[in-house]
Amino acid sequence: MTRRDLFSIPLAAMSLRAQEQPIFSSNTQLVVETVSVKDKKGNSISGLTAKDFTLTEDGKQQSIAFVEFQKLPDDPAPDAAYTASVAPVARLARTQIAAEKPGDIRYRDRRLLALYFDFSAMQPADQLRALSAAQNFVRKQMTTADLMAVMIYSSGAVQVLEDFTADRAKLLETLQTLLVGEEAETATNPGDASAVDSGAAFGQNDAEFNLFNTDRQLSALQTAATMLGRLSEKKSLLYFASGLRLNGADNQAQLNATINAAIRAGVSFWPIDARGLVATPPMGDATRGSTGGIGMYNGAAGGATMSNFQRSQDTLYALAADTGGKALIDSNDLGKGIEQAQKATNSYYLIGYYTSNPALDGKLRRVKITLNNGLIADLDYRQSFYAGKQFQKFTAADKERQLEDALMLGDPITELTIALEVNYFQLNRAEYFVPVAVKIPGSELARAKRGGAERTLIDFMGEIKEGQLTVANVRDKVELKLSGQTASELATHPITYDTGFTLLPGSYTLKILARDAETGRIGTYLRSFVIPNLNREDKRVPLSSVVLSGQSVDMQEALFNTKDKLKAQSLNPLVQGGQKMIPSVTRVFSRSREMQIYLQTYQQEPEIAKPMVGYVSFYQGAKKVFETAPIVGAEAAPGRLKMIPLLFRIPLGKMPPGEYNCQVTVLNPEAQRASFWQAPVMLIP
Repeated sequence: MTRRDLFSIPLAAMSLRAQEQPIFSSNTQLVVETVSVKDKKGNSISGLTAKDFTLTEDGKQQSIAFVEFQKLPDDPAPDAAYTASVAPVARLARTQIAAEKPGDIRYRDRRLLALYFDFSAMQPADQLRALSAAQNFVRKQMTTADLMAVMIYSSGAVQVLEDFTADRAKLLETLQTLLVGEEAETATNPGDASAVDSGAAFGQNDAEFNLFNTDRQLSALQTAATMLGRLSEKKSLLYFASGLRLNGADNQAQLNATINAAIRAGVSFWPIDARGLVATPPMGDATRGSTGGIGMYNGAAGGATMSNFQRSQDTLYALAADTGGKALIDSNDLGKGIEQAQKATNSYYLIGYYTSNPALDGKLRRVKITLNNGLIADLDYRQSFYAGKQFQKFTAADKERQLEDALMLGDPITELTIALEVNYFQLNRAEYFVPVAVKIPGSELARAKRGGAERTLIDFMGEIKEGQLTVANVRDKVELKLSGQTASELATHPITYDTGFTLLPGSYTLKILARDAETGRIGTYLRSFVIPNLNREDKRVPLSSVVLSGQSVDMQEALFNTKDKLKAQSLNPLVQGGQKMIPSVTRVFSRSREMQIYLQTYQQEPEIAKPMVGYVSFYQGAKKVFETAPIVGAEAAPGRLKMIPLLFRIPLGKMPPGEYNCQVTVLNPEAQRASFWQAPVMLIP
């Protein structure tokens, strides 16, 4: 359950036009090609330089910036078998493929192999075979030139369990954390003669759901390829799956997008069918229900079963053939698939050039590389790639994909500066309302106006996780007008956005992403927070979060429709009397304004609420500078919680500017209980 509200922009008199300055920018695009050069016997040729190559892009010759030789063994001999025992360990935290830093040589002369397990498309027996083959390869076939990573598609997301490493003990530990049977799905139920008879006379079959499942699997592969694209070297992705069946032409667009992403990232797919050599009974085996209808007797069901099986393998062939890999099909020795990828990656050249075509239009560009000086050899390289794209040329699908990828990243994106505050208020004995306030400096968005835009959109996307489980999410889009007075206000004041969730007590992680839809700049904020179970508080006065605010806005001035907004904010305790209190995320207050402090107290036991007493103190070090007169809250809100709100209005004009420690004290005189809350604040002129 989510709530959303408005942006608020205080008035300001400064003109944006006075701050305009000329901006000069330039950019260059470095393109890196991996080129394998072999003689007639299949051996790699070394010692070539930039003078030995001619490279053209769309028929125009390019100036080669560098040529670097990556020396790998042409016939990799396995190292000594690894026999050390590995004790089971806890599941590792999700990591990321680390990007190369300038001067980083850890991937030089190394073979990069990524193990990718699609557990959503594998039965437990297939998962066991795949993990066993991977562990056996690491123990017996891995060489000193190999760096391996472990990736998994599980719970609807791609997780990097281990970045590229040569540590076999660490790889085996990671593989042991993968639980056989986890995330395994039952066999799909195509809408043909081989479909399982569910006994329903009417209703939809599973074909439409299979369509989206296949798109998600291909999209996850695209995400994995994009992650690996951070590295310039040649990468091989070992894709363990129990086939991948396309639903006619419906999944073709996502298949093309996945293959294009792999080609752009320099990743070759090496699919491995974890089912091995299969002898499928014409009517299916015990893992699925029986078919129904006349197809059981005229051979249509058996024919459809074999056709579906072959189509699931055809997709694996397509992924491999279009990216330079090779599929391992109908073999019980799954380790051979990893060995094929290992032996196929021999010595190669990294050739880099700065393209003479600076257009970021996302179009296909064809590359041709030839040898000079009469040299004759077989060249294997990426013969085309898609140019980068400016945000202004993104399609709706590109923009949505950008948000999803940014949300999945472990490291925050800081192109857009944002600050965030999370609070909680008890609704009933089980649920808590959690308002979230996000602030963005207006100067971050002012550049959209300088670019001539009359309006800008801000996209918000966020999720709350409890462990690895997503329990709530938000997706919002808000429009800001940049004409007249609103544009001038952006220069000096922050913009506040807020949303809300209804949650149970527990430990959560919140990740919020904001994107300026005019410039494409993104900012993310990651924060962990805890919602306590106030029902168990028996020593102190149970309190909600304490909200500090220096501003309230009229709900009638919302950017959204007033009726929709008021309905969405009906449970928000920060909305009272048609006014909404805006939390001060930065805790910086102007002395010319009034500070508001709001909190709620709860009484679980008594039938009649007892009065509460509260006051606020300001300290500088050990010295008390100011203290409010006590206020008494006696009127409880309707409900079983016996909630009593406390609202303090504090004029700040008599206090000198500086840093203070603000303390809120709440007393229950009859029960002889107290609670204290402290936070640093800053007063400015």
